[in-house]
Amino acid sequence: MSGLWSFNIGLDLKAEKALYIQLVDAVILAIKSNRLKSGEILPSSRKLADIVGVNRNTVIKSLDILIAEGWLVSKDRIGVFVAEITIGNDPKKIQKEEFFLSIKKPLIIIDDGIPNTQIAPIKELASAYRRVFTLKSKRNILGYVDSKGGIEFRKIIAQMLNHKRGLQISSDQICITRGSQMALYLTAHSLLTKEDIVLVENPGYKPAWKAIESAGAKILPVPVDGDGVIINEIEKLVKKHSNIKAIYTTPHHQYPTTVTLSLKRRLELIELSNIYNFTIIEDDYDHEFHFDRRPVLPVSSFPGVKKYVYIGTFSKIVAPSLRIGFLVCSSDLIRKIASLREIIDMQNDSIMEHAMIELIKNGDVKRHIKRATKYYKDKRNYLDILLRTYLKDKVLYHFPTGGLAFWIEPIKPLLVDELLTKMEMAGFQITDSSKYSIDETIQGFRFGYANISKDDLKKVVVKLNEIL
Repeated sequence: MSGLWSFNIGLDLKAEKALYIQLVDAVILAIKSNRLKSGEILPSSRKLADIVGVNRNTVIKSLDILIAEGWLVSKDRIGVFVAEITIGNDPKKIQKEEFFLSIKKPLIIIDDGIPNTQIAPIKELASAYRRVFTLKSKRNILGYVDSKGGIEFRKIIAQMLNHKRGLQISSDQICITRGSQMALYLTAHSLLTKEDIVLVENPGYKPAWKAIESAGAKILPVPVDGDGVIINEIEKLVKKHSNIKAIYTTPHHQYPTTVTLSLKRRLELIELSNIYNFTIIEDDYDHEFHFDRRPVLPVSSFPGVKKYVYIGTFSKIVAPSLRIGFLVCSSDLIRKIASLREIIDMQNDSIMEHAMIELIKNGDVKRHIKRATKYYKDKRNYLDILLRTYLKDKVLYHFPTGGLAFWIEPIKPLLVDELLTKMEMAGFQITDSSKYSIDETIQGFRFGYANISKDDLKKVVVKLNEIL
């Protein structure tokens, strides 16, 4: 076989389109472009799965569709062949389709700030998991627990938040969730109604907006500058609209611009919240990774704040696949959230909770944060050097004091979408900048550096320099 197997099919594991459909499309394109010729025999499903790099069941499902549609023919005890068909094709169209198929799998993916799983404490987590199963009381662990999460785990988190982040809470004010997105969803559906308005930062975090809108509430954008969300704009809106119920904000490292909400604005936000009776929903998604000074304490930790929901996660600390988040709010709202949690998901992963308790008590989490902070700080500083060396006169950026990403804005006016498209054509995938805005595309993009090697960081910056 010299046809299909001589070039990269380029399946995209993160795409919404199912892998078996991607494989079907790739085979059809190969037949249309005459790379797979009539009568050619395909490898066995097992060998084909190895070549493509997917599960054998995925290949079998794809072959069944191709046979049913007539692109392939199965002959008993012999194999699967390309059907005898003649197709009139537009060479230019085929060339274009092949080009886009070839760039589906980029050489380097620049995410928006995902932690590097290669430095995650996997061995420690696995050991903690095993120790949990050796406990004499494991029968209790395997049973149902409080829908808010295990009491021991909630007490440990309350202690962490009180000692490290300045909050003054009890374990009864905490609900454990499967990541921060579930915390946002539960908050929205427990706090909001269809008549409510929620203020959101623009640019901002769209998944949070979707959670808010799923509860029937309407969102109104508030602009952001170098000191965070603009309080004067918030004041104008709360005076104009009497049904503003909450504001969703990321004050520590604003998403996506990475700026920190100034102390003056924090105090002004709290004052407006108390006067106009709206809730501050604070998403502190990467509190632990702060490099140059101690982390700024959450807005929710200020003594004067009356109505708040504080959301955090362990996914950034350990690994994205570790779906453990938490939210903190008043006891009354926690009871509503716990009741809703019981409807959609009876409880959290109690075994993983106990494993996390082991990691925290043994000091593994603390040691990992120390190592990871040093590692990410070094990466941040290196990217800063690259940007100053290659893009000094071409981009503007805020040097982040923490977090895992830079926010970069080209100096010369241009369509950022065109820049990102050219980067993708060269094999570098950057998050679509429209992901952050409510209406028109924001003229900037988020450059996550944590998950990329230093060599690849340099390649990306050099290519940006060439295109700009």
